[in-house]
Amino acid sequence: MGVRAIMKKYNLEYEDRDIINNPDIYAEMVEKSGQPLSPCVEIDGHMLADVSGEEVENWMLSNGLIESSSKEADAPTNAPCTDEEHEAMRSKTIRFF
Repeated sequence: MGVRAIMKKYNLEYEDRDIINNPDIYAEMVEKSGQPLSPCVEIDGHMLADVSGEEVENWMLSNGLIESSSKEADAPTNAPCTDEEHEAMRSKTIRFF
């Protein structure tokens, strides 16, 4: 949820990929990131593996892709999803990758 919150905070378009319900997309994530943990975010060909929203925001800021914003994110950006949130995502067809 933290990565999505950062994308929304900066009004950035993104594509969710369903790694839970689609083994081919999960395999693609593992191949590209070199590890099995999520979320992974690919930005302009650069893979950020097993990252928090805060890490994604810091990477984009340090690479000049976004400018700092005082707008608040709509979810915690430095914490993993809870087990309950992961379970709820299993029923969705779209997930970050």
